[in-house]
Amino acid sequence: MTYVVTESCIKCKYTDCVVVCPVDCFREGPNFLVIDPEICIDCSVCVTECPVEAIYGLEDVPEAQKDYIALNAELSKVWKPIIEKKDAPADADEWAKNKDKKHLLEK
Repeated sequence: MTYVVTESCIKCKYTDCVVVCPVDCFREGPNFLVIDPEICIDCSVCVTECPVEAIYGLEDVPEAQKDYIALNAELSKVWKPIIEKKDAPADADEWAKNKDKKHLLEK
């Protein structure tokens, strides 16, 4: 089982999860992070570090967000690795409260 970043991360892009990953499986896009399923070792350390609860185990991804499984796999092939914590966007806390953000995802 791998882990998947879902919709809650869009426009928040906190990077707390990145620094605890023992295998550097996170990839960074303009306003979203993904997990490379080929590298993830299923340790689950990132799950509790995410302040917006955007990371789920593959089998636990909510039904309405199952498309993020394929999205993580797709985008992890083109986005660059991120291995250090960065400041979240200035408005991240405001976006953290919003739902239904998929249309805002920048590829």
